[in-house]
Amino acid sequence: MIAQLTTEVQPWAFQWHPEVWILVSFLIGAYVYMVRVIGPKAVPDGVPPVTRRNKLAFGGAMLMLWAASDWPIHDIGEEYLYSAHMLQHMMLSYFLPPLALLATPTWLMRVLVGQGKLYRVVTFMSKPVIAGVLFNLVVMVTHIPQMVTASVESGPLHYSLHFAVVMLSLLMWMPVVGPLPELQIGPLGKCIYLFLMSVVPTVPAAWLTFAEGAVYKTYDIPVRVFGWSVEIDQQLAGAIMKTAGGIFLWTIVVYIFFKRFAVEYEGQHDYHRTPGAVVPDSEITETTEAPLTTADVEKAFAGSRPPTED
Repeated sequence: MIAQLTTEVQPWAFQWHPEVWILVSFLIGAYVYMVRVIGPKAVPDGVPPVTRRNKLAFGGAMLMLWAASDWPIHDIGEEYLYSAHMLQHMMLSYFLPPLALLATPTWLMRVLVGQGKLYRVVTFMSKPVIAGVLFNLVVMVTHIPQMVTASVESGPLHYSLHFAVVMLSLLMWMPVVGPLPELQIGPLGKCIYLFLMSVVPTVPAAWLTFAEGAVYKTYDIPVRVFGWSVEIDQQLAGAIMKTAGGIFLWTIVVYIFFKRFAVEYEGQHDYHRTPGAVVPDSEITETTEAPLTTADVEKAFAGSRPPTED
């Protein structure tokens, strides 16, 4: 019976998801319209609406959104492997949001949120404590076995959870790489903030890694992709959540720390001056002594006496 089921079910069979292609196409079209039509009116003359970094980040964000939401990651993660489901959530919460924010220039974000009620809501929700708590709350909720089972069985709930994950992740990343300068926190605050964001996911990650038996019954099926058992699949999901997420956040922490503090330390201890630099008055020492010449040295040697022996 199991062999017959295995031959009938093909996990890698292509599945078409037109809603994903429509969403990605809409976002690309909206971004191009805003940049080409609205952008030139929102920035001073001669200033490009977007930079090369904005364009690269937007391309990466769209690629990440498509890869996480389409075949094969979406289908394998929804029907067969919880580790693929975990990878999908990591892409939507850790990788996609910062790319989307880096792709958004300041003028575009101000056009989108305005200066009224929506701006005040975004400002409040982007506070590190609020954004951090909400982000980790949705991380914990999406790992409850009953919620996982319900989301797998219900398409609308599944996409609603993905939408909530992305939106709260954008708020979580806003204090770090958000396009609105007034909502960002200082370099040291970013380091502490991202470190704390890597601590909370340790709880469900450890639970998955050391759990005995199938935690999520919906993934305990006869068809085993790659031949992985339920326990191996769960352990890999825990490793992805803790290791991949932690390494990603800690790498950013190290980068921010050295970019901000190491460069400042090097600048404070660099005694080389650029050509044309003005020497500060505090470093100029006055002297009334005449310059020492070769003749002065020879005269000093001629007037010296050799040492005498006792």
